[in-house]
Amino acid sequence: MKNTLSTTGLSLSQAASISNLCYQRALEISHRLLGVNNASKSVKVNGETYEETVAKPLPTDVVALIEEKAKLHATQAFLMTNLKAKEQLLQDLKRKFFESKLEAPEKPEFKSFDPKPLVAETWGWDQLTIAESCEFLQAEAYAAHIGQFIHKDGVLDKLRKELPGVKTLEWISVKDGERIPVKVTTHHKSDDLLKTHEELAALHRTHEQRVNYFKAKVKNLVSEENARISKENAVEQETINVSNKKLQTEYANLYTAYTGEVLKERELFEASRQDETKAASALRITVDARFQPTIDSFLKDLDPES
Repeated sequence: MKNTLSTTGLSLSQAASISNLCYQRALEISHRLLGVNNASKSVKVNGETYEETVAKPLPTDVVALIEEKAKLHATQAFLMTNLKAKEQLLQDLKRKFFESKLEAPEKPEFKSFDPKPLVAETWGWDQLTIAESCEFLQAEAYAAHIGQFIHKDGVLDKLRKELPGVKTLEWISVKDGERIPVKVTTHHKSDDLLKTHEELAALHRTHEQRVNYFKAKVKNLVSEENARISKENAVEQETINVSNKKLQTEYANLYTAYTGEVLKERELFEASRQDETKAASALRITVDARFQPTIDSFLKDLDPES
């Protein structure tokens, strides 16, 4: 509903007091009209007259009273409309929400780095030439089978351990428990077996050295390649780190400036709201001519404002 709030006119404290006086005066008129009737009733008992219903006719100025009551309520409604309008205005200002019109700087898209993976040993074997691969296979087979023959529990190892214990004569049981001699003739000599062992051991060492050579070569190739890859990854990562650091610094500077502007904007908003609240608090009611006589009739009885 429209209001007549302005910088001049009736103060809100005066309006509240007059609104209450209007209500009290209208209540008094209502009381005067309460219980009016059309007739009185009396009864005579033992020569004594008693009134059962007291006569209460309408006041002779009933029209003026009803008009006055309506005028009082209209004035009160006018005043309350403005009082509520001012209260609502103050509440609206109190609830007024700050919302910055500035746009926050967009967070940069930082670069990421997917490092090149390190190679496995299979890569190293793939670096050998065909000739080297074939030589490795040959040396590995020779070293494995020679070693299997001469090492512990191998054929040659068992022969050498067994030879010193071979007896030249053994006995076997035949029919009816009869025992006959068995002549044992050895066809190996310890020196010969030792010489064979030494010869094969020398061959084993030769082939095993080549096997170890190729294994070491492959491990070195893998280590060198992985070192190269790691260095390249480090260089690339450092390049990205520098780029991201620059982006971060630029973003941080922009965001610091943005937050500073937002804080300034917030303070200006609050200052404006305080000014508006002060102005709203000082608002008065410009009295419509329809209600001026009624308000004046009560205003003269109020204490002057300080």
